[in-house]
Amino acid sequence: MAEKAVFYHAGCPVCVDAEQRFAAALDTAKFEVEIVHLGEDKARLAEAETAGVKSVPAFVIDGAVYHINHGADLSALR
Repeated sequence: MAEKAVFYHAGCPVCVDAEQRFAAALDTAKFEVEIVHLGEDKARLAEAETAGVKSVPAFVIDGAVYHINHGADLSALR
């Protein structure tokens, strides 16, 4: 069974670049990737915060948060 990988982003240039470079590059045999655009789906902000996301773009894989560069703080998306 593939691990779940959630990629949170806000649609900014840094986020779009990270999505193209990293989210699309994950081996789909190993990872089930869900892409969440927090700028469009604000209802999922609390979920991202609970998972430990502080800024986007970020992955949450098996409960671990991996921040990629720094596009925007979650507080800026409210």
